[in-house]
Amino acid sequence: MGLFSSPTPYHGQVYSDLRKQAQTSGHPFIDTDFPPDDKSLFYTKGKLAGVEWKRPKDICENPKLFVEGTSSGDVSQGQLGNCWFVAAASCLANEKAIWQKVIPNHKDQEWDDQHPEKYGGIFHFQFWRYGEWIDVVIDDFLPTIGGQLCFVHSTSKNEFWSALLEKAYAKLFGCYEALDGGSLEEALTDFTGGIAEDINIKEGQYATDTVKQMELWDMAYKEIQRRSLMAAAIPAQSADEMEAKTDTGLVKGHAYGITAVKKVPLEGTGLFNFFKKDKIKMVRLRNPWGGVEWTGAFSDGSPEWEKIGKGDREKLGLTFEDDGEFWMTFDDFCTYFTNMAICRVVNTSFFSLHKAWWEAKFHGAWKNPMRAGGCLNNKDTFLRNPQYVFKITDEEDEVMISLMQKSGRGDGDPDKLTVGFSIMKVEENRRYRVHRPQEIVKSSAFRNSRSIFLRHTLKKGRYVLLPCTFEPGKEGQFLLRMYTSSDNDAREMMYDSPQKPCLCCFCWSAPQMVTKVITRRATGLEKQDSVGGADPYCIISCEGEKVTTPVQKDTLNPGWDTAAIFYRKKPLTKPVKVQIWNSNNIRDEFMGQAIFVATEPCESKILEVDLYGRKNEKATKKPGKLIVEMTICKEVDAL
Repeated sequence: MGLFSSPTPYHGQVYSDLRKQAQTSGHPFIDTDFPPDDKSLFYTKGKLAGVEWKRPKDICENPKLFVEGTSSGDVSQGQLGNCWFVAAASCLANEKAIWQKVIPNHKDQEWDDQHPEKYGGIFHFQFWRYGEWIDVVIDDFLPTIGGQLCFVHSTSKNEFWSALLEKAYAKLFGCYEALDGGSLEEALTDFTGGIAEDINIKEGQYATDTVKQMELWDMAYKEIQRRSLMAAAIPAQSADEMEAKTDTGLVKGHAYGITAVKKVPLEGTGLFNFFKKDKIKMVRLRNPWGGVEWTGAFSDGSPEWEKIGKGDREKLGLTFEDDGEFWMTFDDFCTYFTNMAICRVVNTSFFSLHKAWWEAKFHGAWKNPMRAGGCLNNKDTFLRNPQYVFKITDEEDEVMISLMQKSGRGDGDPDKLTVGFSIMKVEENRRYRVHRPQEIVKSSAFRNSRSIFLRHTLKKGRYVLLPCTFEPGKEGQFLLRMYTSSDNDAREMMYDSPQKPCLCCFCWSAPQMVTKVITRRATGLEKQDSVGGADPYCIISCEGEKVTTPVQKDTLNPGWDTAAIFYRKKPLTKPVKVQIWNSNNIRDEFMGQAIFVATEPCESKILEVDLYGRKNEKATKKPGKLIVEMTICKEVDAL
C-alpha cells in the first residue's frame, strides 16, 4: 500500500539521535531548524500579535499526545485558513493504519507519567513527498495567545497530537502561513501516499443525473470500504463569500471531511416492510470548526430521524451534539456540495482481499530545448516532451494516472506550472519515441496545481503518455504514477530510433528505413468453420519481429485496424509479410498471405492486394482481399 517503506530524515535530522541527546542532557529539545519565533509563523513579521511559544506542560496540566485514541473530533481549526488540512486530518484520525504511519511509534512518543525523565520535548511525524516518506522532527513549542493554542487544537484541552501534526506539516513547507489556503487532495496525498481525485459535483450534474449519481454513490461506498480518505467542499466565488454560511448551515470556502458512507434502513409498516426495509443512502461529514452544522433533512434533532429505528440509530453512533459532525442524504450531498475529493491508498499487494493494481512510477523532467514541448496546441513542438509507453492487456481496463509536479505550496508559488498530459494510441510494437502525432484517445485537464489526476477506460492495445506543460519551453520536475489491473510494462522511451548495443558490437547494422503497416481489413475470405465462416486474425512480420492482431469472431470480412512499425536493416531481401489465420481450439488454419517488397517512400498509401498460399503454394491464389495502409520513410526517426 506504500505505507510501509522506510522514511528519509528531513534535513538530516534523525529523531532517535536527537531524542537521546535531549534525554541525556536533561534539556528539552529546541529545533533550530524550525525555531519557536516569528519566522516559523509567517513570511513577514507582525501578522499575528501577542504570540507566545509554549510547551504543552506550560499550557495545561497532564498533557497527552492522545486522549482516548484518535477521532475526527480531535481536530478543530484555529486562526489559520487551513480548513483543507484540518478536514484531511479529520479523515486521517478515522483510519488507524494510516495515522499510525503518519504518527509513528505513537505509544513511545506519548508522555510517560511513570518515567517523566524519558520526555525530551521532541516528536516526529511522517509525510509522503514525491514518491518517498519523509520523517519530520519538531520540538514541542506551540504558538499560543493568552495561553490558548492559536491554530489547530483538540476538543480535549490536554490532547496535542493534532497541533503537533500541524506544526510538523508547517515545517515541511517553511512556515505556518504556507498552510493558509490549499486543496483537500494535497493534504490527503501527503498523509497517505495515495492518489487523489477531485470530482466537480456541480459541473458533472450529479444532483440531477440519477445514473451519474448512482455511479458516484457506488464509487464512494466502495472507496470508504477500501479505507480511502474523502472530503467535500463548496468553493467560495469571491472574498466576500469566504466562510459565509448558506441557508442550510454549510460554509462556503470550507472543507468537510467525509467520515462515513452508509445505507440506512427506513422504518416501515406492515408485514412486508418488517422483512424487507427500504434503505436510504447517507453520508456523514464533519466541519473542522467543530460546530456550525447542516440544518436540512436528517440534521441533528430533525424529525426525519423518526423514520430510522432506534437500533439503527445506535449502530450509526448518532448523537445530537454541536460537535460539527452531521448526516445528510446522498441526494442532498450532491445538491448542496460542489466538490468532492477521494484519496485512494492504492493496493499493490496481490496477497490482499481488495483489488490489487499494477503500479508504474517515474521521476521525470521538462527540459529545454528537446523535452519541453508544451501541450497539444503547440503542434510543432508537442512531441518534444517526455514519452512513456505502456500496454493494456485486458479487453479494456480502467486506468488511474497521477501527474505531480515538484514545486512548493499554494497557487502563488512562482515555480508552479500549468500542467497536464495526453494519451496517444500507437503501434503494437512501438519501442522508440513518436515523431508524428497519432490518435489522441484522451487528454487530462490542464491546471496550475500540484497534481493532475485522470481515471479513464482504455481498450486493449499500446499507448504513449506525454506529460507536458501548457506552454512550451517551461522547465520543471514531476512524478508520474500509473495504475492498471494487469502488468502494463510501462517505461520511458529515451531514444528516437534503434541504437548500437555497445561500441564493441561489430555485427550490428543501422536500419535503412522505417515502415509502418496498418492492417485495416480483409474481404471475401475462405469459409473454414462449419458455423460462422471463420475467426480470422493477422500476423504482421518483418526481419524476425511480429505483431498479432486480435481475433475477429464469425466473419469472412474482418476489420482489425492494427498498426505495426518496423525499423528495417535489409529492406531489399526481407519484405513485410502479413498472414491471415483462422483461430481454432486445437490448431489454427492458414487462410492466406500477402508479401510487400515495397521500399520506395510513401505516405499513408492504401493497398488492396490478393492473398496467396505459403511454402509450396506461394503462387496459388487464395480467396479474399487484404487492405493495408503503409507509410515508408528513409529517415528512421521520421515516424
